[in-house]
Amino acid sequence: MYLGAMTARLPAAAVALGSAAVLGTALAFQHLGGLAPCVLCYWQRYPYWAAIPLAAAAAIVVPRDRRIGAALLGLAAAALATTAAIAAFHVGVEQKWWEGMSACGGTQGPSASLEELRARLLAAPVVRCDEPAWTLFGVSMAGYNFLAATALAALAGFGAAKVLRESA
Repeated sequence: MYLGAMTARLPAAAVALGSAAVLGTALAFQHLGGLAPCVLCYWQRYPYWAAIPLAAAAAIVVPRDRRIGAALLGLAAAALATTAAIAAFHVGVEQKWWEGMSACGGTQGPSASLEELRARLLAAPVVRCDEPAWTLFGVSMAGYNFLAATALAALAGFGAAKVLRESA
């Protein structure tokens, strides 16, 4: 029984650790590497903040209740599929396959005066969604996030299905 519980926990633990690694890498690029993220970069991070605790909870719960563990892992898979979809959209914006949203140009909120607006515009860095801040072998961070999120979503989905099969 112990070995079965351990193998059921493995996909959930791998998804939690992999998601934390991807999110940590993005934060390191921002805070240590000085690469300012655009709006779509931020949006790609939010599902990871959901997937990490969901997958970690699944790893804890699976030996006690496989159905709840599988459900938590399935929710983590959905979160990771969401970030993969946002990353795919972001790659399309970077490749000029389609346009980004108006938020991708560094918009400013309402100002009290024209001088205040001018000062804010001159001080604010404009981070465009259609210009990759970093690439490796021609692939941007959004492209790598798409690959990582797709792999983690598949692992979470297959892991949830495996846990459900074993509980039947």
